[in-house]
Amino acid sequence: MTGALDRRQFLSGLIASVVVPYVVPSSVLGKTNSMAPSNHITIGSIGVGGRGKQVMRSLMGQPGCQMLAVCDVDTDRLNEARNIVNDQYGNTDCAAYRDFHRLLSRTDIDAVLIASTDQWHILQSVEAARAGKDIYLEKPLGLSVSENIALRRAIYKYERVFQFGTQQRSDRNFRFACELVLNGRIGKLHTIIAATPSSRAVDSYPPSPIPPELDYDMWVGPARWMPYTQGVVGSCGRWGHISNFSLGWVTTWGIHHVDIAQWGNNADTTGPVEVEGTGVFPKDGLYDCAIAWDMKLVYANGVTLNFVDNKRHRQGVLFKGSDGWVFVKRGSIDSHPKSLLNEKIGPDEIHLPVSIDHSKNFIECIRTRMTPVSSIEAAVRSDTVCHLSDIVMRLGRKLRWDPERERFADDEQANRMLSRSMRSPWYL
Repeated sequence: MTGALDRRQFLSGLIASVVVPYVVPSSVLGKTNSMAPSNHITIGSIGVGGRGKQVMRSLMGQPGCQMLAVCDVDTDRLNEARNIVNDQYGNTDCAAYRDFHRLLSRTDIDAVLIASTDQWHILQSVEAARAGKDIYLEKPLGLSVSENIALRRAIYKYERVFQFGTQQRSDRNFRFACELVLNGRIGKLHTIIAATPSSRAVDSYPPSPIPPELDYDMWVGPARWMPYTQGVVGSCGRWGHISNFSLGWVTTWGIHHVDIAQWGNNADTTGPVEVEGTGVFPKDGLYDCAIAWDMKLVYANGVTLNFVDNKRHRQGVLFKGSDGWVFVKRGSIDSHPKSLLNEKIGPDEIHLPVSIDHSKNFIECIRTRMTPVSSIEAAVRSDTVCHLSDIVMRLGRKLRWDPERERFADDEQANRMLSRSMRSPWYL
């Protein structure tokens, strides 16, 4: 784990929303095995679809944790999640809500898992921070850079523990690959290639009746209103390719490997200074996110990140240096020379935070008030790389980025794309 939450120079600006008022959390309540009540962590889950249930189960498996409530706008999913929790504890105590405000207003909940659809991530996370909850947020962050910055302000202002769902930072191979790079084992780093899957195109769908189990108006939330169709609601494989609700797999999948590229480039507090490249978007149909891309992002240290779809390069992250390379993907790591894989990182060298379980790391940090392996600062910076890539693809021109001011240099059209409006009555 990294150092304590010591950043106190909060960014200027106010965050407001039309959700719940600020709630002061009570002391930790509940009972669990032999753990002292003061170390007992109570949790609520907002968004309990496929990925939400996976992380929820993982958190329930941590010693001294208890899931008290679940929330979803789909009653079928909601009831399924409540049954999972009750079966785990052998009781019927788990509360179920369709409105996340009610869950966040509970003073006996210490932390929340937020695994809702992307358009909800920032609003729900900001409100969770204001309500005094620590936050595990599934990736990606928000639908704009300005939303991401607003969340970072809230996390620091309310001194919340925040874990981003980039779980590759809790994988030994990804950590070791980055440590090899940071300690000069491949010589001077000059190029990184991050390749991920891309979105896809489909035909249009006609509007259809809203299922009775779904509160579709709440599901759409702050996004622009769209008629319900069979092609919208469902797994991320549907709405995740519609720019009204997500930026597609540029962020949803891209964030995983871009985050590792940032980690290995020692860029957790900064970003590129130049961005250029091309992208291909569907010409018609329901889905409108990039189905192919080839991006070049240059950093002030001279390193170039090539962020591409996996039809241009094998999926994973390749670090290329003057004396060799290291390639890492889920389940494997490779290098040249091969001897690099047997290297040991010395006690006086750079060691990255060690986490072998993303959920466990989050719970440990709630107890210690330390910074999790996937911090809010790293989350914002990595997510921003994905946003910059999407903006450049859509504008079709090279842009200069100021990572200190977090704005484009001398391009107001591009800067306007750093934020987007929300559907009334929702706002930041």
